[in-house]
Amino acid sequence: MADLQREIPLRAVQVEALVVMKVIKHCSQTFPTTATGFLVGMDVQGVLQTTNSFPFPTTDLPATDGHHDNNAASNLAAAAPRAKVNAAYQTEMIRNLREVNIDANNVGWYTSANMGNFVTLNMIENQYYYQKDLNERTVALVHDVSRSSQGSLSLRAFRLSQPFMTAYKEGKFTTESLQKSSLRYQDILVELPLQIHNSHLLTSFLHQIPIKPLTTELPFPTDLASISAAGQSNQGAPLYPNFDSLDLSIDPFLEKTCDLLLESIETHHTELNNYQYYQRQLGREQAKITAWQQKRKAENTSRALTKQSPLPEDEWTKLFKLPQEPNRLEVMLNSRQVEQYARQVDGFTAAVTSKMFAVRTNLLPGESES
Repeated sequence: MADLQREIPLRAVQVEALVVMKVIKHCSQTFPTTATGFLVGMDVQGVLQTTNSFPFPTTDLPATDGHHDNNAASNLAAAAPRAKVNAAYQTEMIRNLREVNIDANNVGWYTSANMGNFVTLNMIENQYYYQKDLNERTVALVHDVSRSSQGSLSLRAFRLSQPFMTAYKEGKFTTESLQKSSLRYQDILVELPLQIHNSHLLTSFLHQIPIKPLTTELPFPTDLASISAAGQSNQGAPLYPNFDSLDLSIDPFLEKTCDLLLESIETHHTELNNYQYYQRQLGREQAKITAWQQKRKAENTSRALTKQSPLPEDEWTKLFKLPQEPNRLEVMLNSRQVEQYARQVDGFTAAVTSKMFAVRTNLLPGESES
């Protein structure tokens, strides 16, 4: 049965509302420090059902000169999912869940993000650790605290693609290996559709929220027809008005995202300059090696004429040292992050542009006359 489940590819992720609330609470309390935790649930016909979550224990860093280093705390929290101490904590927690007959299968982990900045080496290493060692059918939930604070929940599910898992296992991210495998930065992460699931009791409660509570006592229904009539009369109850969508101010996250996009592009240019420097160094060393080999061949030709033993032609490996090619993984991750920022800018500008077109006659009086 387990082998049959593995043959069915994961096509969606279903997260319980309790898990969503626990993840939001944990990430909001630790912001701006990165928050991480593990997820439990079960796989049902290709749908990964997440039924509970638990945060990883945090380690307090000693203060330096009366100040806490937020970057060190974030790096320590980001690496928490693959720490040995947290692995033991996770195993103990799963054992306790099995004793009370609750879903105790490891289905992944979650992490917090700020302005969509989640494509990092720590995130890749954590997900690789889960997919390789703990459970192949695991996902990483990414909760963007900054975006969710504006009333739009940002919760996404990702997995590492199989080609990237193979390349990461080999540990070779050179130009030659990437050309052979045809691996691109778009092939690093695979996003799965995510659905939030509520219990029937909670769904019934949510349906009652838009309706204004009655001050009088409701009469008991006498038959099924009266129950149906009461349900139809409540269908037209209006929702509470929300005027936030009518705000014409430009989204402040658009400016911040553009700044982060420019920083990522500058990082990309820096990595490109480093690679060009490596190519120039490699070209100079190869020219020296070629000149040395030609000189040695000429010496061996002259020694052959005098019937002397030829000199070895592989001594260049001891005399010259080729520069090491920089790892291309950082460039791929940065390119994937640039794509993420570009998609966010596209989403922000779409909403702002539609509002501007709607009110352009008021902004440009001459437009209405023409």
